Amino acid sequence: MAATATIAGVVATSSVALAAAPAAPSPKPAPASQAMTTLPTAPVENVIVTYKSKAAEAGSNAAAKSDAAAKAEQTGESLSFERRLAGGAALVDLGGEASKKDLAEVMDAFRADTSVASVEPDIRAYAMAVTPNDTDYAKQWDLFEATGGMNVPGAWDKGTGSGVTVAVIDTGYAAHSDVAANVVSGYDFISSSADARDGNGRDSDAKDEGDWNATAGECGTGSTASNSSWHGTHVAGTIGATANNSKGIAGIAYSAKIQPVRVLGKCGGSSSDIADAITWASGGTVPGVAANATPAKVINLSLGGASSTCPSVYQTAINGAVSRGTTVVVAAGNSNANASGFTPANCAGVINVASTSREGNRSFYSNYGSIVDVSAPGGETRRATDTPGTITTPENGILSTLNSGTTTQSTENYKPYQGTSMAAPHIAGLAALLKSAKSTLTPAEIESAIKGNARPLPGTCTGGCGAGIADAAKTVNAVTGTTPVGTTFSNATDVTIADNSTVTSSIPVTGRTGNAPATLRVDVDIKHTWRGDLVVDLVAPDGTVRNLKASSSSDSADNVIATYTVDASSEVANGTWKLQVRDVASGDTGYIDTWSLTF
Repeated sequence: MAATATIAGVVATSSVALAAAPAAPSPKPAPASQAMTTLPTAPVENVIVTYKSKAAEAGSNAAAKSDAAAKAEQTGESLSFERRLAGGAALVDLGGEASKKDLAEVMDAFRADTSVASVEPDIRAYAMAVTPNDTDYAKQWDLFEATGGMNVPGAWDKGTGSGVTVAVIDTGYAAHSDVAANVVSGYDFISSSADARDGNGRDSDAKDEGDWNATAGECGTGSTASNSSWHGTHVAGTIGATANNSKGIAGIAYSAKIQPVRVLGKCGGSSSDIADAITWASGGTVPGVAANATPAKVINLSLGGASSTCPSVYQTAINGAVSRGTTVVVAAGNSNANASGFTPANCAGVINVASTSREGNRSFYSNYGSIVDVSAPGGETRRATDTPGTITTPENGILSTLNSGTTTQSTENYKPYQGTSMAAPHIAGLAALLKSAKSTLTPAEIESAIKGNARPLPGTCTGGCGAGIADAAKTVNAVTGTTPVGTTFSNATDVTIADNSTVTSSIPVTGRTGNAPATLRVDVDIKHTWRGDLVVDLVAPDGTVRNLKASSSSDSADNVIATYTVDASSEVANGTWKLQVRDVASGDTGYIDTWSLTF
């Protein structure tokens, strides 16, 4: 049987220019790391003085206090002994933020004292889960937006995929500078030289030679002429595009290695080739093919074909991969039908992924059903009611690496695509983060963790979308045992929501220092008889509004019970925060039951 890339609207999306997406809140730049041998560039408030073991100041707080007073008189600075540190050093307060010159003078005074072993500034440390400096990161709503995103940045302080290889079994790889640093040797498993377009059968070159079709009907009844999709490169970028290189996008597991394995060429690919690719990628033996030097611990299959059952050739290959410790992620399909009729989505032992939109609904094209395990952002480059093949909302697609060639490779670029093909690599990337954070995890444990920590769709899903939208930060925290406890502020006073009205519920936050976190948790429990009528926003103390949920005329389900993660790092934590709920239609009412903020 033949398999095709599981992307909705490949022809249109491969030729549309990317429109500017709404700008994400501008994050603060990450501070440069400070070496202990150099003075920090930021103001310093304390110095740490370690005295020689035989010095009186090493064991006597009174002596350390006297020494600080003596150094204050010597330098003219307002020095005072603050406290003894666990390692025995003395923390000396500089009396406020000292200039670089004043700091140098104080440190020189301590260094000149023969009883002092060392002195160093009390430098600042910062969370490493900072916003990447990639130029198009603000357009990657799928990673960070509270409504439809996957809460990826909050996972990066636990792992970025280092030490994990992800095999992208797809159309191959079109060279792209935003992915190249993470690419390892792959393989071309297309046995037909005509379909491969490289003049031979299987070989060790996974270069994407293009999957265009010159004429309609060339690939069977109903097939259309189309340009090359460069589909495998788009998938690869979502998983492993280089981050913090001041260009393009950031991959979900941006330190993981990407192994391109080519199985789709002209007119798709065969199940026999795909099954061998699964076996080889996971470290198994394929007759006539050299062993894989860098076996993958995660496989992404953004491909599929119609079949009411899983072919035995697929199931055997998947079983072997899982037995070797490889997690297999599969796209559910783009036919707006039950995923049970498509393969390898209907095979056992895989993570079957449906697609969601920027609004948190099931994407109009996504397959569904009881065999779907979890959902992830796959985007919508057009609305369901728009003319098929048109691109009306490119900002709501999934932006990733691509190539500008219509048939053969040309210059690299970036384009938005939609499809369960785009949703699956979000889960493959998360699987790599999990494996990187805890190398002992089995495929079954990875699947369980992803499903167990998913959140309900904030929008609507008819037919079944699995456990919900995956939450990267929550899942990684769960497997590493580092789920933050935080401080929670709540309001349980009911607020009535009348038809066509806007209401608010307030929470005063006190006792916090500095700004709110980049992963501010907002738990919402709203009782309402038609939740699609509601627009839900979080209003910061300075009046900044962040949307948590959009309205949807087709979402007739009851209640909004959800957890949202909001990047509020640009806001001062203390102050009055508000949950704002707007009812945009008549006929149904409800009330805000409870809501809370966890810092």
